[in-house]
Formats: sequence, structure tokens, C-alpha cells
Amino acid sequence: MWSFVAKALLAGAMIAAIAEVGRRLPAMAALIASLPLVSILGMIFLWHARPDTENMATHAEATFWFVLPSLPMFLLMPWMLRQGSSFWIALAAGCALTVALYFIMVQFGPRVGIRI
Repeated sequence: MWSFVAKALLAGAMIAAIAEVGRRLPAMAALIASLPLVSILGMIFLWHARPDTENMATHAEATFWFVLPSLPMFLLMPWMLRQGSSFWIALAAGCALTVALYFIMVQFGPRVGIRI
């Protein structure tokens, strides 16, 4: 239980730090947010819980493939915001696009040899 709480506090601190940096330096906050810190921490925690090389290799490869469908959100949102959409509408559209692309990845990825 304490391990879970520590992990949650660490993740929350990372998000809070990004938000604080973003108030003054949006590009720097974007750089920090784009770092695979959560993925790295997740892999460390996973390795600690289950030190299995094949499990870790599968996890790292699947993470790569799931990052790709999330990237278009970061192009759709700024485009919509610059066209006059509200933040919440742009965010919802970006999230919906990501979910749709995840679904496509899960449905069609294995058909073209992508292991997820």
C-alpha cells in the first residue's frame, strides 16, 4: 500500500512541477512533459515487481507503439485553439482522436505484425 502511495505522490509531483514551470516557460514545461519520465519510472517499478526480460521487452515495445497514436493530439489541439475553439473542446477532440487511434492500433496493429 505504501509503495502505491509513494508512486502516486511521485507522479503527482511531476505533474505539479510541469504545471508550475509552464506558467512561466511553456516551452520548457513541454520539454519536461515530453520526456519519457513516466515510462522510465513505470519500467523501473515494473522491473522491481517482476524482473523478467521478456516481460520488460514486451512492455517497452508496446509503449513505443502506443505513443504513436497519441502524437496527433498534440497537433490537433493547437490547430483547434488557433481556430478559436475553446480549450475544453480542443482537449476533448484531442482525447477522442487519441482513443480512436488507439482503437485502430489495437485492431489493425497485430494484422500488420505489430506486437501489442
